[in-house]
Order: sequence, then structure tokens, then C-alpha cells
Amino acid sequence: MAATTGLLSVEEFLKLPDPKEGHNELHHGAVVVVPPPKEGHQRLQDGLAVLLKKLAGERFVVRVEMAFQPTPEHEVWVADVGCVTRERYAATGVDEYIMGAPDLVIEVLSPSNTVDEINDKMAICMANGCCSFWTVDGKRQRVSVTEGDVTKHYGLSDSIVCALFDAEIPVREIFSTS
Repeated sequence: MAATTGLLSVEEFLKLPDPKEGHNELHHGAVVVVPPPKEGHQRLQDGLAVLLKKLAGERFVVRVEMAFQPTPEHEVWVADVGCVTRERYAATGVDEYIMGAPDLVIEVLSPSNTVDEINDKMAICMANGCCSFWTVDGKRQRVSVTEGDVTKHYGLSDSIVCALFDAEIPVREIFSTS
């Protein structure tokens, strides 16, 4: 990801033109151009969204590429897959971002992701309302789930206990859909 220089507000960010490919995000006041995801990344995103929508029922909205504004002034991020309560979703205007982090944020790792970048996004999300932050590693077929100050790692033979949906999600199902 390439970042431009200068501290921008969300208001200034909203006036920027869209890039030719991918999308812009605003991280700590700096514009970050995120390239479009590759096919394997999209397959994992889509598979996760289908799986979670079955569990979410009418209580939650699940979206791929969910844009949100974790803080009011200098942040606009996009979750690979995000989940918010239907009430929060309904309270968001059509020309607005979801305020605060989604209840569940899932990041599908790309070769360009750095540990610092993922840790930064996790910290921002967890400090701004996220209950559960997942990092999905397609290469290693592993899911890391952070809730509070605890991160647990799950392999193909494990199941993730997802309190948000009051369900167990077999990790094998996450990777069998991609």
C-alpha cells in the first residue's frame, strides 16, 4: 500500500477522487491507496460473508469491504468482512460511514500486509467498539481471533466459539468455501 503525505480530516478525505484501481482509506490522517484484492482473497471474503450471514440471521448485517469511521476526525478504514448490529446499520445514513468499528472485523491476509499494519488496525478497531477481530491466513489455513486482550489461534481441526452469533464455526468450513 502506498501512502500520501499530509494530515487530512475525514471531510477533506471525502473530497478526494477515487483511485483508478482499489480504494482509498484514511489511516491516522494519511491517505492509503489499497489495491484491489486478488482472486484467492476475494474467495475467502465471499465465503466468510456467506458463512456468517447464515449465522447472523436478522440481528446483524454482514458485508464484504465494510467501510467504517472508527474515530471522528482522521480515520476511515475498510474491513475485508465486517458485521454490525442491524440497529447500528439502520442508524447509518446512505452518505455516511458506520461510526466506530464494526462489532466483528475480519481481515484476510494479503502478501503485502505487514504485522505492524494488522496490529495497528486491530488496535484501532478494538479501541473503538470492535468485540472480535479475526485475522484469516489463507496460506497457513489459520484464523487468529482477538477478543479483549486475548488472541487465540485456530487451525483446520479447531472450531471458533463466536459469542456474537452464539455459535461454533469449524475453521475447516472457512477454508472449504474458498
